[in-house]
Amino acid sequence: MSDIGIYGKKLYALKLILLSFSRVVSDSHSLRYNTIGVSGPGFGLPEFSIVGYVDDQQIEQYTSDIGRRIPVAEWMKKESPEYWESRTWSSKEREALFRQEMRLWKGIFNHARGFHFLQVMNNCELSDDGSIISYEHYRYDGEEYMYYDTTTGTFIPIMAEAKLTAQRWNKLDVEAWKGTKNYLENECIQRLKRFVEYGREELERRVQPGVKVTGQESGNITELHCLVYGFHPRPVDVKWMKNGIDDVPTDESTPVLPNPDGTYHIRVTAEVITKDGDSYSCYVDHSSLGEPLLVRWEPTEDCLLPVICSAVVLSAVVLAILLTVAIAGVLIYRRKKNNEMVAESSDTLSEPLSDGKP
Repeated sequence: MSDIGIYGKKLYALKLILLSFSRVVSDSHSLRYNTIGVSGPGFGLPEFSIVGYVDDQQIEQYTSDIGRRIPVAEWMKKESPEYWESRTWSSKEREALFRQEMRLWKGIFNHARGFHFLQVMNNCELSDDGSIISYEHYRYDGEEYMYYDTTTGTFIPIMAEAKLTAQRWNKLDVEAWKGTKNYLENECIQRLKRFVEYGREELERRVQPGVKVTGQESGNITELHCLVYGFHPRPVDVKWMKNGIDDVPTDESTPVLPNPDGTYHIRVTAEVITKDGDSYSCYVDHSSLGEPLLVRWEPTEDCLLPVICSAVVLSAVVLAILLTVAIAGVLIYRRKKNNEMVAESSDTLSEPLSDGKP
């Protein structure tokens, strides 16, 4: 595989990571930060970035290009100037650490050249029942590398290459990692509660989705499309079902994409073999709905059977040809009659108009 193909796969993996969000139907709230460092400039990406989210809403960011922490959501401007100054300095310190770790991790994987990225994702979630979920995961080139175990306060390797990193970090002063544990279990939740109060109106806005189903038939194979649009918030579950059972594999699904009005849309496609008696429905679950939607696809009535459709089309073509021939015949006949009339007129005008007298 070419370097361009490899880079393309890594960029696609990075895009999927950035588009991943919390579960679909929940009254809980979460605060998540994606911190990403890349091996070098290029591909339209900053070398280092931190992006914060509350639920599905991007709230703040820091990039090596900008050099400071800035609010993204309008309601985050309610935070004090001291907060943004403090977060800017901590972001710069984290950027320096990422550059150092990127060099070390590239050495572990023997990656002297090429495009590579290191990601840390930490998240805390406060459920409606008051329970707390928190974690911090590490990835390299999109693959799970290791994670921080809040129970033991240690780093747990997932892939073999991560063992050296986990051992190195776990040998450091344990007190240094108590800050991570305290952030995930306490500070993160306190910050989340504050942010939710700032943006409650926007975060808890619910807009029900519209659904449109279509199908393109070719023989006994049909490509089904389900377009779900105009919904808010972002998390949604969309899939095709056969006879009310979830057993239709998805052939293609677009990411959940934003609309200009702040809502979202997604399209899910499935290829099925149509048989008499089978029914297909698009299943949509969203937090704005009391119950999930099931929108049934109905075959078009004007083309139920390809053979009949072909016969109809052929008949229309033959009829058009016959009509064209008939019109042409009439025109030819009229032109011939006109020519005969002109000839007769010419013979009359060739005779003398008088007997030669003035």
